[in-house]
Amino acid sequence: MNAPAAPSIYGPRRPHDSDFLTLRGLRHHLLRWGPTASASPQKPLLVLLHGWMDVGASFQFLVDALSALNDERPILAMDWRGFGLSDNAPGSNYWFPDYLADLDALLDQISPELPVDLLGHSMGGNVVMSYAGVRPERVRRLINLEGFGLPEAKPEQAPGRLATWLKELKEAPQLRPYASLDAVAQRLIKTNPRLSPDKAAWLAPHWSRQQADGSWQLLADPAHKRANPILYRKDEIVAGWKLITAPTLWVEGDASDLSQFWGDRYPRADFEARLSAVPRLDKQMIRAAGHMLHHDQPEALARCLEDFLLQ
Repeated sequence: MNAPAAPSIYGPRRPHDSDFLTLRGLRHHLLRWGPTASASPQKPLLVLLHGWMDVGASFQFLVDALSALNDERPILAMDWRGFGLSDNAPGSNYWFPDYLADLDALLDQISPELPVDLLGHSMGGNVVMSYAGVRPERVRRLINLEGFGLPEAKPEQAPGRLATWLKELKEAPQLRPYASLDAVAQRLIKTNPRLSPDKAAWLAPHWSRQQADGSWQLLADPAHKRANPILYRKDEIVAGWKLITAPTLWVEGDASDLSQFWGDRYPRADFEARLSAVPRLDKQMIRAAGHMLHHDQPEALARCLEDFLLQ
């Protein structure tokens, strides 16, 4: 009997180079498409920042789909602290301001003089929006892919959140192991059924690492699962969004639905009111795409980005 055929694996059109840079005492993993030093006002560096429980390699399909930009400008992605191949945070505590400070330190090293084009997905989208408000001179164009933010927190939630955090600090959080790379790929497809098997097979070894016992573990600090003791303060976030000076592009998938994450705790009207605070905003929707729109429709997203970035 013939052995089953191995699943096909996606072949990158423009493979990335892997690099490491120390930022604020932590070793961060960078993925580079083209030399950073080649950036210029005409061809600014495009910086891509992933979401929660993701990695920088997640943008490979989007980079491959870019045409006019792809071979003409440098592109860089980074694994946030505690994700991918970057170091975990000291004490395994993750605070939103640290992501902004890591991004600031990154730009100090890779683009100290020239503004960059800055793109973030989901959690990364929220980071870049806040960053562009407090460092407007460092951002030429800003792209937010489905960085909706969180429901507005109530002050009365604070004691319970702190109590939960203290309890969880005494526990050892864990992420489940997977028996094989194929099992990791199947987990990716289960999370996003629109992800094709060849892309899932390519992502799996970038998203996980084999352990001494032969199992595969996701490349994420389990401490990310702990409750955050700091409440999300909508008014403070929106105050920063009002200060963004860069032309800003909001992109979402037509199959995304806030209610699937938050139910009625975060009405769409609340998000639209927040987004209306951004001074120079363009909104676009990608058809046949969900939250992971850079996986679902990289070609359509690439055309959208090129139209915006080449203006």
